[in-house]
Amino acid sequence: MADFSVFDLAFITQGSNPSEALHHSLDLAQHAEKWGYKRFWVAEHHNMPGIASAATAVVICYVAGGTQTIRVGSGGIMLPNHSPLVIAEQFGTLESLYPGRIDLGLGRAPGTDQRTLRSLRRDPNNAERFPQDVQELQELLGPFLPGQAVQATPGTGTKVPIWILGSSLFGAQLAAVLGLPYAFASHFAPGDLSPALDIYRSEFRPSAQLDKPRVMLGVNVFAADKDDEARKLFTSIQQSFTNMQRGTRGQLPPPINDIADFWSPLEESQAKERLSCSFVGSRKTVQKGLEEFLDKTDADELMVASAIYDHKARLRSYEILADIQQALDRKLAR
Repeated sequence: MADFSVFDLAFITQGSNPSEALHHSLDLAQHAEKWGYKRFWVAEHHNMPGIASAATAVVICYVAGGTQTIRVGSGGIMLPNHSPLVIAEQFGTLESLYPGRIDLGLGRAPGTDQRTLRSLRRDPNNAERFPQDVQELQELLGPFLPGQAVQATPGTGTKVPIWILGSSLFGAQLAAVLGLPYAFASHFAPGDLSPALDIYRSEFRPSAQLDKPRVMLGVNVFAADKDDEARKLFTSIQQSFTNMQRGTRGQLPPPINDIADFWSPLEESQAKERLSCSFVGSRKTVQKGLEEFLDKTDADELMVASAIYDHKARLRSYEILADIQQALDRKLAR
């Protein structure tokens, strides 16, 4: 049985603002907790006018403080943007405040453009040190050792669970070598999904954190009471991906009636490729698609993104998905 979790970028919709986006994120997390989702993750992005989760550790603290049982974490922290010590202190603090509920997903990409990376005062070559920085972070969150000159306070001994995030073979290999759980960003970069899973599972080495491979896959779900309603909701993210291809970053646009009038044939092809791990439709349609996807990938967990413009419609989508998970669980339990 696969766990279902929520991936939220705190999207700022057109006509809205960061405050409203963050309040919607907390509301979604509270509903997700009630509906039985396992985790609620937010991600680090900078210089993105449509995403309110740039200060990721702060958002995690806000969401964890407004919930009681659901795990809350990062999907992810872009480690090259930070020193391992600072992240150990941040997440050690979060774990101290909300024990047993914090996850630390780590990515190697900057989560922004090169100009903004310079504004972060980080060296673009930091990404080359990602494996060493992950291991340093593990040590800082692990037990204090004799002769250890630097420790994170809070942080030392908290053993916050670390996940490796990726959309290429590099992350799969690193997660396997370090014996860490692996989350693949198939919700926007599905190209290497199959070879990445093969590498991770075949090369996995047990570790103190994990004794066998654990795979989480990102998917997009746009569920509604009717197929045509869900397809219209899906046009918001279709527009967003096309706008990014055009070099335009903005807030999440409202859905439109006819996406064919919005893009060119080439743009349509590009968006369909990037968004191929998307499940759009009524409960019956989405359930069928997810069953086939889980059978094909044997994922342990799905991290579900739903970039839906209307907050009530987004809540309804996750509510339908929670019903689907219960149905799948009952089916497997027979």
